[in-house]
Amino acid sequence: MKKLSVLTLIVVFITTASFTILQNKPWVVPADKAKAANPLKGDAASIATGKTLWNQHCASCHGKTGLGDGSKSAQLETTPPDFSKAAFQGQADGAIHFKTSEGRGDMPAFKKKIPDQEDIWALVNFMRTLKK
Repeated sequence: MKKLSVLTLIVVFITTASFTILQNKPWVVPADKAKAANPLKGDAASIATGKTLWNQHCASCHGKTGLGDGSKSAQLETTPPDFSKAAFQGQADGAIHFKTSEGRGDMPAFKKKIPDQEDIWALVNFMRTLKK
């Protein structure tokens, strides 16, 4: 029984350490993906499409205004970032598109849930409105 407790403790420690390392590890985007230009203008129609997609797919974790305070955020192993901060807003559109499409850890890949690439670009345009 004592060995089982020690083994359980070791597994919990390793799992927690893995998630901590992943959360603190920079999210490297391939250069060609980061340089990809957004084909959509950030006009009202594109932003409205992005907002609809945000409310459907993103707000539950990232919050209505992108602060990382969505209703599911406390259940995640990693803390969703605050999209209003310069660290997020300073990323290229292509980098945001890549991260949204591919996902990592708690962040799901949306390339199958949102298969139309223009919709993901519209989502990027909406995320640009979240800055303070």
